Amino acid sequence: MNRLHTRYNKEIAPALKNQLGVKNVMQVPRLEKITLSVCLSEAVQNPKILNTVVDEITAITGQKAVITKAKKAISNFKLRAGIPLGVRVTLRREKMWSFMDRLNTLALPRVRDFRGLPNKGFDGRGNYNMGLKEQIVFPEINYDKVDKTRGMNITICTTAKNDTEGRALLEALGMPFRK
Repeated sequence: MNRLHTRYNKEIAPALKNQLGVKNVMQVPRLEKITLSVCLSEAVQNPKILNTVVDEITAITGQKAVITKAKKAISNFKLRAGIPLGVRVTLRREKMWSFMDRLNTLALPRVRDFRGLPNKGFDGRGNYNMGLKEQIVFPEINYDKVDKTRGMNITICTTAKNDTEGRALLEALGMPFRK
């Protein structure tokens, strides 16, 4: 079991139970899944770029990434339906806990001019969305092999019912929010 998962079970969940005033341990918010996605506009002209992005996301998460395709054709963007456009991976269970631990302890402190995560990323149901501008903040990425820095979207889905519960959970897990 991952160290963050162990800490959640032994320390964070009982503390959240008292803090949120819930009666049952199963009502305490917990992580469901973490989704990473990268969308590349230059993949329209050169679809082979996606292979390098798949390798990078696979190295970051430890799970094979899936290539996503365009749903609709948009003529202004020279986009046809079915063209490979991005990369996505959904993490659950142990890989999710491992990624969350590495995100909090290794990746976020390496972001340039980092002053904390904004509070605007919550969706009203306890889930949090954030973006990273470059993939080189993860230690798994070799800086010399990166041809271009690319950003990614990270969605953290929780079982929280509202934003205050979700924020309490993520703060307890070590997410550095702005004050």
